[in-house]
Amino acid sequence: MLDVLFYSFTIVVAIQALYYLPLFGRFAFLKQQDKLEIKSRLPISVIVCAKNEAENLKRFIPSLLNQEYPNFEVVLINDNSSDDTLKIMSHFASIHNQIKVVDVKPVEVFLSKKKQALTLGIKASEYDHLLFTDADCEAISPQWIAQMAAHFNEKTKIVLGYGGYFKIKNSFINKLIRYETLLTAIQYFSYSKIGLPYMGVGRNLAYQKALFFKANGFSKHLDVRSGDDDLFINQVASPNNTAICFSLNSITLSEPKRTVKAWITQKRRHVSTAKYYKLKHQFLLGLFYCSQFLFWFLAIALLIVQYFTALTIMLIVIRFAIVLMVLNASAKKLNETNLIVLMPILELFLILTQFGIFIANLISKPKHWK
Repeated sequence: MLDVLFYSFTIVVAIQALYYLPLFGRFAFLKQQDKLEIKSRLPISVIVCAKNEAENLKRFIPSLLNQEYPNFEVVLINDNSSDDTLKIMSHFASIHNQIKVVDVKPVEVFLSKKKQALTLGIKASEYDHLLFTDADCEAISPQWIAQMAAHFNEKTKIVLGYGGYFKIKNSFINKLIRYETLLTAIQYFSYSKIGLPYMGVGRNLAYQKALFFKANGFSKHLDVRSGDDDLFINQVASPNNTAICFSLNSITLSEPKRTVKAWITQKRRHVSTAKYYKLKHQFLLGLFYCSQFLFWFLAIALLIVQYFTALTIMLIVIRFAIVLMVLNASAKKLNETNLIVLMPILELFLILTQFGIFIANLISKPKHWK
């Protein structure tokens, strides 16, 4: 039995090494996109869907209006808000002619009210290239639109960006949220680089309007309340039509959840869409999580029983050295380097949290944008 545990642990470490080096290394060891050459200035429609986001809109709309880009509009979609969201949108529109407001009332045929709102906003947009972000997001550079738009060409129809979170000093939950966001970005950037793009995040995502209508919008997953970003990209992305943008000037930052409960509620909603991914993506993502979970379980078990302790410790050190090398290189690209020192603790907490979310979603359905 102990032999089985040790050999299983060896296999798990090998699987982890294969994920981190040849796969995640495809992103980690890319040259930094610091100075993208802007070859064209395609007209861009920036799409922002908001529900009860009045205060965030007042704070973050200026970062969109201050973009150093010659030809863009901002489409603000009010998704049946009950606060002053529509009033704030209308105020900005009255003093900035590049803002267009779309006021959406719910239609019962749409289970996902956000997908309905986004569809109407996309239809109202003027330009053929769409750039999406959230109402609680800030474009931290006036070059955001230019950096994301620079990747569009005759072949590239989708651009995946990085949507991070603001740092909160001395907050462990903030570091955990940002670590999970970093690890997710490493995965979807890396899979895209090997020709298996599987998701994007609506906080920083661009695609052609023609691609949206060719796919009949969100019609294939209208019965799923979430997934306006990841499920759509999982459906339409291909090895040849997707690019990644990770220059520091292309990053957006969002307001993070402040409590564990609020974050878990959000993650339950996000995780619930993964079962609708293509089977090959489900398999690869599931195998990665299982190998992480088994690494910790088997490592702790072998250390407790003190079986092949020296070899076990050696394998643990090798695995952590590989992970730290890849994560550190990736974090430098995305301005998240202060997470690395806490990596083992953050990884363990994240694995346990994800396991709890999986169990919770089996028991009850998560809450969604209504």
